[in-house]
Amino acid sequence: MTSFAYTVRTTLPRGDVFAAWVAWLSDEHVAHVCAAGAEDAVIVVLDEPDAPRATETVECRYTFASREAFATYERLHAPRLREGGLAFLARLGVAPGEGATFARTTGVVRACRR
Repeated sequence: MTSFAYTVRTTLPRGDVFAAWVAWLSDEHVAHVCAAGAEDAVIVVLDEPDAPRATETVECRYTFASREAFATYERLHAPRLREGGLAFLARLGVAPGEGATFARTTGVVRACRR
């Protein structure tokens, strides 16, 4: 069976908002995505020398057992978990498109070496 990758890239203002978001991802969100079907997850704070000085970017990279496992996650769990993320940002005073941007990518994993 071929693994399936799902990546969520979030760009936020620097400082307290970004630090709080990364802590929330680490302490809560990633565990919920794994409990909902992801086999593993990695949080990467990106080095982006050309990014605007007022922003910082983090990626959550998840692996699912298959495209079908990801489709089940997306149908049954993703809406609730995405709403939870937006609610957390709202508590920090950040609205999507007004200080927060999200980009998602998916694809088949062709090779993985450890």
